[in-house]
Amino acid sequence: MTRDEIRTGVIAALAAVVPELEPGGLDPRVSLRDQLDIDSMDFLNFTIGLHKAFGVEIPETDARQLATLDGCVEYLAARLAARDRPSAA
Repeated sequence: MTRDEIRTGVIAALAAVVPELEPGGLDPRVSLRDQLDIDSMDFLNFTIGLHKAFGVEIPETDARQLATLDGCVEYLAARLAARDRPSAA
């Protein structure tokens, strides 16, 4: 999965929580909570949406890595790469 595909999926998960989302207006390096005025419950729903969209477990301890759009893309790209990497058995 490319980073552009991941970014599209992240924006879709955000849009499910923030219907009035203007994707073009997002600064990829600024906190999503600050830009979108979402609370902790909205952020939890967002992480659940990411889990459903990408099929990766997102521990609560990793939430900080999902603070920005760029952070989400990097985190998910790494998790997806690790999941898809053949294990050395």
